[in-house]
Amino acid sequence: MEVSNMSIDLLPSKLFSFPSMRVPSLWSDDDDWFSSPLSSNGLSVFEDNKNIYVEAAVPGIDPKDVEITYQDGYLWIRGEEKEEEEDKKKKFYRKSSKSFSYRVAVPGDVDPNIEPSATSKNGVMKVTFAKLPKSQPKKIEIKAK
Repeated sequence: MEVSNMSIDLLPSKLFSFPSMRVPSLWSDDDDWFSSPLSSNGLSVFEDNKNIYVEAAVPGIDPKDVEITYQDGYLWIRGEEKEEEEDKKKKFYRKSSKSFSYRVAVPGDVDPNIEPSATSKNGVMKVTFAKLPKSQPKKIEIKAK
């Protein structure tokens, strides 16, 4: 039996022509797949003069079910929550879980002597890293001899 390389369109080509239904391509310059990866997935990274901040959306997840790890310049935020519900009168049993995992490279120079801190408020986990103090230029006085 000979297999042909002929392609068959199972879906009409006009189906994905609407902008709202178009799937971005990883290889096309027209698509902006990676333009703002941190804004569309619930993760934000920003900094000020002293700290680097990473915020992750973790709605409905108890902070005790979240694990945060920092190693080799990468921050991992992982969590899982399991639910079970049973109603013996209706012969009903439901078991579900939801999980997430964020991994992000922390930009800049993190101070290894200061431990990062994490807080959780209203479904947003915020991890704070202290930056290394930047060396300031030192003026050297010239002494005439």
